[in-house]
Amino acid sequence: MKVIVTVVEKITSEAHIDIPDGLNQSAIKQHIVDRYNTGEMSTDMNIFQVDFESISARIVQGQADTNSISSEKEVIR
Repeated sequence: MKVIVTVVEKITSEAHIDIPDGLNQSAIKQHIVDRYNTGEMSTDMNIFQVDFESISARIVQGQADTNSISSEKEVIR
């Protein structure tokens, strides 16, 4: 039996970074967003907390190939 299991989690990450002194609130926000968007902050990110949201499973029947599922039955919600 083939089952597709989907787990949804909310991950909270935290980074301890240095930013220039003297920035106002708007400039601090922009500096952080820019570092995040460029990926520069990703090496500093550490998982702080993981909250379980949900788990579900579907039984897959008559699978012709990995891209098409002819019928599914949800068994956990």
